[in-house]
Amino acid sequence: MTEINIPTVPGAESLEYRTEVKQLLDILAHSLYTDREIFLRELLSNASDALNRIQFELLTNHDVVDPDAELAIRIKADSEAKTITISDSGIGMNRDDLVQNLGTIAHSGAKTFLQNAGEGQSTLEEIIGQFGVGFYSVFMVAAEVSVTSRSYRLDDQAWTWSSTGDSKFTLTPAEREARGTTIEIKLKDDALEFANSWRLEQIIKKHSDYVSFPIYVKEKEGEEKIANRRTALWRQSPSSVKSEEYEEFYKQITFDSEAPLLTVHMVADAPVSVRALLFIPAKRERGMMRMQTEHGLRLYSRKILIQEHNKDLLPEYFRFIDGVVDSEDLPLNVSREMVQSNPVMRQMKRALTNRIFRDLKTMAEQDAEKYLRFWQELGAFLKEGVATDTGNHDSLIDLLRFQSTTTGADAWISLKQYKERMKDEQKAIYYVLGEDMKSVARSPHLDYFLANNIEVLYLVDPIDGYMTTMLREYDGKTLQNIDDAGLELPETDKKPDSESASVTQTDFDQLIERFKTVLADRVTGVRESKQLVNSPCRLVSPEDSFDRDLQRIRRLTEQNYELPKKLLELNRSHPLITNLTQMIAHSTEAPLVDAAISQLYDNALLLEGIHPNPADMVAQIQTLMETAIAAKVKE
Repeated sequence: MTEINIPTVPGAESLEYRTEVKQLLDILAHSLYTDREIFLRELLSNASDALNRIQFELLTNHDVVDPDAELAIRIKADSEAKTITISDSGIGMNRDDLVQNLGTIAHSGAKTFLQNAGEGQSTLEEIIGQFGVGFYSVFMVAAEVSVTSRSYRLDDQAWTWSSTGDSKFTLTPAEREARGTTIEIKLKDDALEFANSWRLEQIIKKHSDYVSFPIYVKEKEGEEKIANRRTALWRQSPSSVKSEEYEEFYKQITFDSEAPLLTVHMVADAPVSVRALLFIPAKRERGMMRMQTEHGLRLYSRKILIQEHNKDLLPEYFRFIDGVVDSEDLPLNVSREMVQSNPVMRQMKRALTNRIFRDLKTMAEQDAEKYLRFWQELGAFLKEGVATDTGNHDSLIDLLRFQSTTTGADAWISLKQYKERMKDEQKAIYYVLGEDMKSVARSPHLDYFLANNIEVLYLVDPIDGYMTTMLREYDGKTLQNIDDAGLELPETDKKPDSESASVTQTDFDQLIERFKTVLADRVTGVRESKQLVNSPCRLVSPEDSFDRDLQRIRRLTEQNYELPKKLLELNRSHPLITNLTQMIAHSTEAPLVDAAISQLYDNALLLEGIHPNPADMVAQIQTLMETAIAAKVKE
């Protein structure tokens, strides 16, 4: 490393770091390249804090050094000298401040930092922010660092702190007239990319774009220009922001070409300070220009970015939401590991979640068409929430929308609307699971309900079965899957009339035994149906089958998925069942019967959406076709 030449002036001192600080600096000096740019964020954060402190001091005290100096940060890159210089006109430091702030780290904090860095529990960026060692991140890029500072107090001497990141640092009295701090960084040979004003501006826009004070950047001989915006959109009053500004900001942070469907601008001071600007996208998939693949909100503390993808400020099922959150109450050293134990973070999460629920409910009530666009694109996330978030269960349920036997594919209803038009004698809310709208509309489970004009909800998303494991009741009415073998149905005048069937009980019993023989252990049993009207058969779940709603999602996610064994019900009045019964009665050796039985079973699996491999049916269908055509030729 480059040697520091200590000036031979009275008062120059050479001091030792603590052992754990030396270890810490060694880790930072050899950190991953991708984390390096955060050194500038940390130094600008410190400078911003120093400016905030002098700004507060000046409210009551003008007897300070340079009371009229502009409150600003200035950065100069010199590619020839391989240096970066960062100056601020903040509150400044005297000798004791330099020792306290730059020469030591709390013993427990450093040890915990080292332990986490060694175990690889977090990214280096998170660890640096968590343990308050941000200044030392400069040694990821620096071969040598000198900090010259003069306190705001008129009588304080200016001092220079210097270090190469080894076991020592030096303190030297300095000549400095201006108040504030200047950091000069001699870059390592592999970090020269940062001696470039364009690169520095890029980092500022990413991490410190909304620092309250101007950040000026210039090359060695170039013009000075402001690199940050300073005015954070989310910290303005919602009434002063135009819709075009919201849209421009959203597109900037997401690279989405479309405007957001919903903008949530939240400003609150109690019970916790929150300034948030959140966006719900118009579409789930946002095109090729969507560069950000990791979800999470940008988290700021007093307009300083401290986490780029915070996943803990909203429930996981709201991960489609983009935006920024800022808080005056949040310390800069917050990290993912501290979220669960930080009461401010918990209060912020509660406030943000409640606000999103409120705005979604308002949209649903006041703009049904817009809400349906949201539901069709992103409704699956809310279904996930029903299954996973018991704390917000009621709010989520009110936002659910369904298609049904009454609405078809043209409209959507809420559970409240379903309940309002239930029949007087109806005690439950009924639903049916299926592969898609076309197949579920042909479900044999619907026979009884269609015949008696009882509305049934269609559930065709793979996640629906997951959702219904937790959605068991609504406003005093249980939700019931109509494939339940023990389902209790309302008393009606329209019921299947098995007595009118043209087969005797003895012949029908013989057919049932044939089904049992052919299907063997693929079913738990075969019996006559009391509900089927237009369909020949259906598969129903045993009454103790608690995971029946999960079968479709298990088929999609489990590599060694096994078909569940269900109970097969036969419609004694259906022509196909009647003909099979008569064929067996005339000839128990009828080969066509066995193929038809297997095909009926496969058809039922297909309509249930759980057939493991529909292609397997091809040979069986071909056999049935050959037999049917041969019989027709003989005529």
